[in-house]
Amino acid sequence: MKLILFNKPFDVMCQFSAHPSRDTLATYLKIPNIYPAGRLDADSDGLVLLTDNGKLQHKISHPDWKENKTYLVMHIAEPEWLWPRNPPIRHRANLPTSWLCIILAEGKNRQVRRMTAAVGLPTLRLIRSTIGEYSLATHPLMPGEWVEIAT
Repeated sequence: MKLILFNKPFDVMCQFSAHPSRDTLATYLKIPNIYPAGRLDADSDGLVLLTDNGKLQHKISHPDWKENKTYLVMHIAEPEWLWPRNPPIRHRANLPTSWLCIILAEGKNRQVRRMTAAVGLPTLRLIRSTIGEYSLATHPLMPGEWVEIAT
């Protein structure tokens, strides 16, 4: 049984079949008979787990198993609806960015982006850093790199 941790780069489709204008997993992974356990949008980067074992793929990706997924979210620091402070905070030429850490047990399509937008904090960058016990913090990989984990 194979388990691959892959740091999916930005603008890569989370599929092996060819895409007319974007790279896919096949660009980076030349391992036969492995499949992603779940998906990650092309405009997000970070951890994707791949395996050749159907039961493990189901356990990782199916919401019934509640494998926590951690996302790092870069956003504009102040929501548009926020009132000014009196006395005001010193003026900055550029709005600073901040990072949120969001953990989901079950994620829906573009859920993190919709959640942050709903509270006035549009997502500038979205990185999935952890799936269950597997993390890019303990397996530091640059975008496009992968490692096989002993199972």
